[in-house]
Amino acid sequence: MACKPSSSTADMEAAGGEETPETMGAAAAAEPSSSGLIKPKTSSAKLDAQLQDAVRLKMEGNAFYREKNVRSAIGRYHRALLVLRGLDSDVTTAVKGFGPEAPALTAAQEELLRNTQVDCYNNLAACLLQRQSVDYARVREYSLRVLQRRPGDVKALYRAGVATLELGDAQTAKQYLTQACRGQPNDANVRKHLQRAEEKLGRELQKEKAMYRGMFSSGLNSSAGEGINQANGTGEGV
Repeated sequence: MACKPSSSTADMEAAGGEETPETMGAAAAAEPSSSGLIKPKTSSAKLDAQLQDAVRLKMEGNAFYREKNVRSAIGRYHRALLVLRGLDSDVTTAVKGFGPEAPALTAAQEELLRNTQVDCYNNLAACLLQRQSVDYARVREYSLRVLQRRPGDVKALYRAGVATLELGDAQTAKQYLTQACRGQPNDANVRKHLQRAEEKLGRELQKEKAMYRGMFSSGLNSSAGEGINQANGTGEGV
């Protein structure tokens, strides 16, 4: 599916050995100023510049993805997320008192930050699915981050469903893919993987039925054998 203008050792590998936005952002947020004093709040103009820098990196990532340069696209999305992480109040609040005071974002800046974050995670999931060796756990993680903000995002539902199916949970995968199919009923990829999930569930149900039939049959044979032994006087007596 197309990449829409949309972390850990696996992230480092995906980005070509670079540190992930989470690890680098946490370190940057916790690092005190050289003077040992808390820095003043970032100006609104500087916040705008940082947000626009993240948007630029995301757009560069989109361009690389369209060129099928997945490695470079992943790197741009990670860098965009790193910029945003330094502005994210959910992150900076957790290390309050250990570094610069968290910037106060306007409602418009907050919306831009969240939308850019979600777009990057959505696109990262798409990129990772293009790699020769797919980290399905990471694809699912990124897709679920998107769904936290955009519960009806069809592409995130689709990718979460594919990743969850590959990780062995056909029941949950079916739920994601069913929702995706409602959003895009004519999408052949969605229908294909939904069918895969349903077929896997069918096979699992047949195995379960066979197991219970075997247990039931074994129990009947055991009971019948005991009855025969007792009738022949070979059972234990008083």
